[in-house]
Amino acid sequence: MLHTFVAYVEDIPGVLTRVASLFRRLNININSLTVGRSERAGLSRLTLVCEASAEAGNRIRASLFKLENVVDVDDIAQAPNVTRELALIKVAASPANRSQLFDLVEVFRARIVDLTSESLMIEMTGVESKIEGLIEVLREDDGRILEICRSGKMTMRRGHHTSRVLKAMGAGPEEAAESDAEAVDALEEIVPTEPE
Repeated sequence: MLHTFVAYVEDIPGVLTRVASLFRRLNININSLTVGRSERAGLSRLTLVCEASAEAGNRIRASLFKLENVVDVDDIAQAPNVTRELALIKVAASPANRSQLFDLVEVFRARIVDLTSESLMIEMTGVESKIEGLIEVLREDDGRILEICRSGKMTMRRGHHTSRVLKAMGAGPEEAAESDAEAVDALEEIVPTEPE
């Protein structure tokens, strides 16, 4: 089962080392890791994807929250979300096959960001399967792919906002509580609770 953890961490040296050490101790591989500045001053947003059982996922979330310099942690894999990934792919290109590559880039709705006499660089943003599809087609011609650079997954909840987000937007406590209740109801529709 894939888990997507979104953590807000203090923007200071050593935090990423603590997170990586935690996963090493738990013997769990990190599939994807993205860190960048957040909307909150002094905090970075860390998005981490790993594969573990539901029980292990709860343990990971609790362990992350206990780490020094971690402010907030959320596991949003089972919640409605939008996930994107960025890929830069450098491919061999000659005058003979350049037009074919231009057509391929257009089909996948990617774009060319660098062009030389011997190669071109494709930039693509989308879901993982779309990026994998482009790479698979490019690999059909041996030696065409020269270099691949991919970001980790970037994920954000859809629709309903948490009380913290509504508070930041200036909503009152009643609106925030109502939104949290709606978010729980929406989650229960996706993951029904077990009857007692």
